[in-house]
Amino acid sequence: QVQLVESGGGLVRPGESLRLSCVASGRLFTIYTMGWYRQAPGKERERVAQITLGGTTDYADSVKGRFTISRDSAKNTVYLQMNNLRPEDTAVYYCWHVAYGPETYWGQGTQVTISS
Repeated sequence: QVQLVESGGGLVRPGESLRLSCVASGRLFTIYTMGWYRQAPGKERERVAQITLGGTTDYADSVKGRFTISRDSAKNTVYLQMNNLRPEDTAVYYCWHVAYGPETYWGQGTQVTISS
């Protein structure tokens, strides 16, 4: 089992920045891909960004150039740096890890709201 705990959400104005963190614990040696999804009210959950053990990253077109995913292996933590936030980025953001099996793990989610 893998446990994921997110933090860093909040209310900011358009154009501002936030950094989300996701701390993982448990059977981490089985994890090979990590990332972030988000779900806005009335919409399906969508993938925002992902990073592999090798450091390869991938982003949704809507966040390319604004969001950066990174990880600190020593701290078992994945980050999502979000810059130039827009109202349409408002959503609950979920940390996501995939383990060999495959097995998928989710965090509890953290609310990000962008409003003037």
